Amino acid sequence: QVRGAPAIALLGCLSLAVELAGGAGPSEDLGALEEFVRQKLEFLLSARPTAANLGREAERLRAFVRQRVETPGVTPQQLRESIIEYIEGLLEKDRRDNRNIGAHGASDILGRVPGGGPVTLLTHCNTGTLATAGYGTALGVVRALHQRGSLSRVFCTETRPYNQGSRLSALELRHDGVPVTIIADSAAAAAMRERGVQAVVVGADRVAANGDVANKIGTFQLAVAARHMGIPFYVAAPSSTCDPTLASGRLIPIEERPGTELTHLGGILLADPEVDVWNPAFDVTPHELITGGIITEWGVFAPSEVCRAL
Repeated sequence: QVRGAPAIALLGCLSLAVELAGGAGPSEDLGALEEFVRQKLEFLLSARPTAANLGREAERLRAFVRQRVETPGVTPQQLRESIIEYIEGLLEKDRRDNRNIGAHGASDILGRVPGGGPVTLLTHCNTGTLATAGYGTALGVVRALHQRGSLSRVFCTETRPYNQGSRLSALELRHDGVPVTIIADSAAAAAMRERGVQAVVVGADRVAANGDVANKIGTFQLAVAARHMGIPFYVAAPSSTCDPTLASGRLIPIEERPGTELTHLGGILLADPEVDVWNPAFDVTPHELITGGIITEWGVFAPSEVCRAL
């Protein structure tokens, strides 16, 4: 739960690759090895129903395995090695895509700022090294600006209830020497007004055909505040998050988490034990609030155009 959709897909597949490399699964039967992979992918899919790229990558891997099984002369060991190689390819592609996202996003943001920067950003949740293959989507934009000497500061929400922002984003940005300030989720609008935030950049788990975006809970309210303040609001996500089969964000399945994530902290009860709890892990931001655009590895697109363009 501390990681985003790209990480769930990549780390889940990488864990499968490690298992296979370590000799897990059947070793003498192609069909049994294919079934082993299928079961692992089904378990992985149950972890994040909101994420579009998770289901897509799992289906592609299943199709790849099926094709290899049907290839004459392929041995179980060759199948095992080819799956590992395929998954390692996903890792490298994600790194390339993230760096392209960072470059496109940095250029677009700087193009909107008088004098070309440096800029102050606000971000939400974790979309960096710990949420991708090693660079990041929204934090990839932060890193690209920092590397150009064009970042003044990034404000990082704590991102309740799991605190991915304060525990993960702030940690890795500090590690990289990026100027970062943690704020409470409830301080975001005040930070926009009082601390000179010039753009908001977040990630995404799924983008509907009309450009509505599902992302970590709290994203919607950031977009509303940014719109009121006249601050451009960006979504940074690989093209794999686009789901043209869903007409709008109202059709995106939203994962709900256990109520204990809100009522307990470190196993200590903080609330009435009988109180009702609603704990959605994500919310949907309407496309009209994404005023900066959706940043992909191919460029920055208007929300209503992104799925068609890709």
